[in-house]
Amino acid sequence: MEKEADDQRPAERRQWTFLTNHAHVLICIAQDPSSRVRDLAASVGITERATHRIIAELKDARYLTYARDGRRNRYTVNGDLPMRHSVEGHCAVLDLLDTVLRPGTRSAP
Repeated sequence: MEKEADDQRPAERRQWTFLTNHAHVLICIAQDPSSRVRDLAASVGITERATHRIIAELKDARYLTYARDGRRNRYTVNGDLPMRHSVEGHCAVLDLLDTVLRPGTRSAP
């Protein structure tokens, strides 16, 4: 019976992830520092408004900086800062990026 109930709810099992949208945005930016908000939102699966808010929060917390590059922003991830939760606070953001990103997909700081 248990297995049958699980088989009927596959979409429900896929609605949560281990990482937050903040982490997803940060990972996407680490992969492509000149990403547009529209592209980040599509990759993460959130609205552009939510993406703008997350970027602003990451900038306010100094996890991101940016410079104008023509009509786009070019972001830099501050990987030396610690993760924010006490459970993973002993790890730096760079540890997460190195773990999640494939070799060669993170741009140099």
